[in-house]
Amino acid sequence: MSNIIGDEKYINPLTDFGFKKLFGTEPNKNLLIDFLNQILPNNKKIQNLTYASTDKLGKTELDRKAIFDLYCTGTKGERFIVEMQKAKQNYFKDRSVFYATFPIQEQAKKGNWDYKLEPVYSIGILDFIFDDHKTDPTLHHIVEFKNQRGEVFYDKLKLIYLELPKFKKKESELKNHYEKWLYVLRHLSDLQDRPKKLQARVFKQLFEAAEIAKFTRTERTSYEESLKHYRDIKNIVDTSHGEGIIEGLEKGKIEGKIETAKAMKEDNEPIEKIIKYTQLTKEQIEKL
Repeated sequence: MSNIIGDEKYINPLTDFGFKKLFGTEPNKNLLIDFLNQILPNNKKIQNLTYASTDKLGKTELDRKAIFDLYCTGTKGERFIVEMQKAKQNYFKDRSVFYATFPIQEQAKKGNWDYKLEPVYSIGILDFIFDDHKTDPTLHHIVEFKNQRGEVFYDKLKLIYLELPKFKKKESELKNHYEKWLYVLRHLSDLQDRPKKLQARVFKQLFEAAEIAKFTRTERTSYEESLKHYRDIKNIVDTSHGEGIIEGLEKGKIEGKIETAKAMKEDNEPIEKIIKYTQLTKEQIEKL
């Protein structure tokens, strides 16, 4: 595989491999804990987490098709679903609610059960902006169930979203630990050295874990594949918006069209045929 990493020193945390490398491994668990403690409601602080397998969620075959990036449980039994969403999805809010039902149902007990539930947090880290929030500068959304008076009616289910593209601050403008995390997620792969404002121990560990030169050959290959996939999706989405077509395709559909187009190109199918079967443009296909 050709080197597509170029001069990048640090991994892109918005790729599937990068996100799970930094936040989904036991040695780096404290990175996830520190990050979540910055975006959860003020009265909620995590002391420890246990990674859980996502394939145990869902009771039917359809349910099991729901795939989360990370699924964790806290020391008090609370559940955390964490997703990195690269491409815009029309019904991502609906999907968040749907996914949140799995760790709720998982808590069901056989026999005489009083229906007491532990809190569930569904967290979406988004590399896009919701259509209905484009004019709203707020990038951190904490959604709760409230009554007609605006009072929290049920406090055990929270949906949290971060619209990363809205974060525009430069290093010199960073004011707190929360903003430093957002800066890292937005700019890590563009940096060559650890910024002076990111000297805390947790960021020292993150930059060490993110250094591509320390990867094994297998890790580097996996990252290159993940980075290529990320760039393919971004290319399709960006050119779709510019040309006014394929607006808002779901992530899975975008990925499916990319894979189909690649396979047809490898079989030397005419580009007109690839366009017909994938609905991608000539420009998009040529860039794959």
